Amino acid sequence: MKILVIDIGGTHIKVLATGRRKRVLIPSGPKMTPEKMVAAVRAATSQWSYGAVSIGYPGFVVEGRPITEAYHLGHGWVGFDFEKALERPTQILNDAAMQALGSYEGGRMLFLGLGTGLGSALIVNHVLEPMELAHMHYKKNRSYEDFLGLKGLKRQGKKEWRHHVKEIVRQLKTALRADDVVLGGGNARLLKKLPSGARLGNNDNAFRGGYRLWKNKELKFTQAGSEPVFKPVS
Repeated sequence: MKILVIDIGGTHIKVLATGRRKRVLIPSGPKMTPEKMVAAVRAATSQWSYGAVSIGYPGFVVEGRPITEAYHLGHGWVGFDFEKALERPTQILNDAAMQALGSYEGGRMLFLGLGTGLGSALIVNHVLEPMELAHMHYKKNRSYEDFLGLKGLKRQGKKEWRHHVKEIVRQLKTALRADDVVLGGGNARLLKKLPSGARLGNNDNAFRGGYRLWKNKELKFTQAGSEPVFKPVS
């Protein structure tokens, strides 16, 4: 079965399907609604063949449904019927969790997505736990996202931003006992030197994660807590 993967970001929506080499980029932003997203995706993929859809959504997802509006997008995402609009079976996962799923190689891995905002997910021994670290307090009455998101990058400049990436990675790696930290998102490429214990992710891993939701025969998916988790098949 061919899978269409939609990775929704605050700046762009990235789209790719099984067997396709070139992804489609659709501008997003604060006026992007689910109706506009679906219309743009369907127009861009009208000649594509696929049987199911995976969506990476930049917000809280519970039981496969967004329960909060996306922080950097327009309104209307909560309660929207994606399966009906896309006319395909559809699975929805937090966007950072989907990229983490595609980046995972084993052990305890923390994923941080350095993009318009700050995405985060933790995988421990093949169990995926989406996280919302972005709006937790960091310092100076500001959150982690205030320092590592796009607005923080523009406010501080690259040098200071890189310093806080290094410090926050150190703090979170220690607090969460992660033995592997993956830095993804479009702004990760701005790092001159990776923090100790971190490796650079690849935005295409979001597509790999989207494919895994449906196709990876070595994994099974169960509903536990607020998100699908995956475990090796025994």
